[in-house]
Amino acid sequence: MPQWHTQPMTSPMIPSIPSDSVGWINTEQMIEIDRIMIEDLHILLIQMMENAGRNLARVAIETASPATAVVYAGSGGNGGGGLVCARHLHNAGVAVEVVLSADPEAMTEIPAHQLDIVRRMGIPVFGADSGVRSADVAVDAMVGYSLKGELNGVAATLAEGLREVSGSIVSLDAPTGLNTTTGRADGPVVNADATMTLCLPKVGLRGSPHIGDLYLADISVPASVTEDVSGFTAPPFGLGRVLKLA
Repeated sequence: MPQWHTQPMTSPMIPSIPSDSVGWINTEQMIEIDRIMIEDLHILLIQMMENAGRNLARVAIETASPATAVVYAGSGGNGGGGLVCARHLHNAGVAVEVVLSADPEAMTEIPAHQLDIVRRMGIPVFGADSGVRSADVAVDAMVGYSLKGELNGVAATLAEGLREVSGSIVSLDAPTGLNTTTGRADGPVVNADATMTLCLPKVGLRGSPHIGDLYLADISVPASVTEDVSGFTAPPFGLGRVLKLA
């Protein structure tokens, strides 16, 4: 039977704030924030990806205290953040492996660059045919807000497999298979113990049974951008670069 990961994951090192104290945005608003960052401010995707992956490694370490980890990485920006996370976990002394949910040739330029770094560091990288691997924590970085319709293909197979793992699951931005605007999962979906979303929480995550504990991470979006797009005050990242929404 599929295992649901419902044990609370908490860290005294990560400050908590009320979930109603920040604005919740839809997928289109997050796409606009990313556009402004890259096109208008020239804060590049690789910079935001570094912030996301570093913060994700922190959440994985502080919530799961892993000795071993497997990062499941997709071909786009979500996968790139996962690969950055793998690097930071490795540097923190965690025995980490990477499983790709797409052919490396299908990766976009910046995630491919992150994969090259991971390989140069000697972190083991496996194809999707290796399936789900045993570890203290599984980092789900296959598909983020770009999901349209039902999850399918290799990512769907891995999402199904992750329902059977005994360790903790931490998802980047959203559990793979979950629509970040509607909150629907029309096909397979990862059931996370913790989800670390970026910049502002997405409305599709609110109240979802798939997200576990919800964390919010700073990826260097200026408060003025957050406020202009969302109409809400920026999160209080002065308290910490990662916040837990309680």
